[in-house]
Amino acid sequence: MRRKSLTAFFLLLVGLSFPASGQLQINSPFARFNIGNLVSSASYKSLGMGGVGIAMTGNNSVFFSNPASYSAIDTNSFTFDIGIDYGIIKLKEGQNQFKSEDMNFNHLIMGFPLAKGIGVAVGIVPMSNGYYKLAQTVTEDDPGYDPLVGQYTSQHNGSGGYNNLFLGAGMRITRNLSAGVNMKLLFGQLTRTYLLTFSDYSNVYNNSSSEKLEMHGINFDYGLHYVAELQHDYFVRAGVSYSASKYYRTNHQLLAYRYSTYNTRDTISYVANDTSKSYIPGTLGLGIAFGKKNKFTAGFDYVMTRWSKSAIQGSTGYAEDTKSFRFGLEYIPDKYSNYGIFRRFEYRAGAHFGSNYLIINGKQAKEYGFSCGLGIPIGHTPSRASFYSRTNFYFDYTKLSLPGPGSEQTEHYFTIGASLNFYDVWFLKRRYD
Repeated sequence: MRRKSLTAFFLLLVGLSFPASGQLQINSPFARFNIGNLVSSASYKSLGMGGVGIAMTGNNSVFFSNPASYSAIDTNSFTFDIGIDYGIIKLKEGQNQFKSEDMNFNHLIMGFPLAKGIGVAVGIVPMSNGYYKLAQTVTEDDPGYDPLVGQYTSQHNGSGGYNNLFLGAGMRITRNLSAGVNMKLLFGQLTRTYLLTFSDYSNVYNNSSSEKLEMHGINFDYGLHYVAELQHDYFVRAGVSYSASKYYRTNHQLLAYRYSTYNTRDTISYVANDTSKSYIPGTLGLGIAFGKKNKFTAGFDYVMTRWSKSAIQGSTGYAEDTKSFRFGLEYIPDKYSNYGIFRRFEYRAGAHFGSNYLIINGKQAKEYGFSCGLGIPIGHTPSRASFYSRTNFYFDYTKLSLPGPGSEQTEHYFTIGASLNFYDVWFLKRRYD
């Protein structure tokens, strides 16, 4: 048992050794605005079910979208989850198409009990991704070519993103009702640059500008869970979660300068404000789930954020309120089967649709998608604690686009993720005959 504990602790250190600010380098033009592309932060079990999780609970999974779920962690047990994902974006704008792909560390989550009906969870998960890389060269053959300007190249680059480090606790108040709270530390920064270079190196100056937006602060999530146990192992769960709004401390810097090929550089402007604040609005989530214990679960989530109230330094007028609808289903043929491993697999599917928070050219981006997932038991003997450990896989397809005529830019986002979900029993005395 001590060896297993040391192994889990070693895995925790390995996970924390990943760069906390590491982000998927997926080239998305939508990441140029606000705090970048928002990331669906959830366990891979949830993501395989369309992202549902507000009314979900389990003794071997951490559903951090509702901290009240931590109260279901088994006494004397320990849960550890670490995941990576591989993303592909296919951009389409008119007849032009572009493909970008990358793989990266996604999350590290750990859950354990403090007492019967009281669970604790800690982890690090992504919030947003600000990577993009765009370039355009105008030559004499292009319709927009101006002889007075000459041939030139414009480049837009972005990197970085934001993450949440959370520590939360959930407690069972009554037999059916649980409550929980997460304390979250948001941290990270975005870096954006714009470079304009001319082919006439002798008579003109090239222009460059850069922006850095660093943001950090502590916020809280709150959650409630209600479980109604029905006959024949059926159940109904309802959940409510709320992430409070927050003014985050912000360091915002803007630098613009011009330079020539003769190493001449003139600063045009420089603005640095390390005492400013950015406002991130609160998020309300409602969820309901119905199912049969160890057999199937069907869930639905509704999530709403008033992004129109946000105030991000360097970004104004690019955000609108969002509403998201998520549906998911998990089915287990026979969780304790001794006759076929495929009957112990957890099969998942789901869908999601709603509005994106970005406003571009006066239009709000829309997105929809579907997902599927698979949970494969690591252990082989139902009586052993390792039987509850899982290797979770999920696949998600999301389409992001602007509505209406004249909006030709569309993103097709494919994601494949794999996580190791370890479950073990701690603090039990061994008995010997």
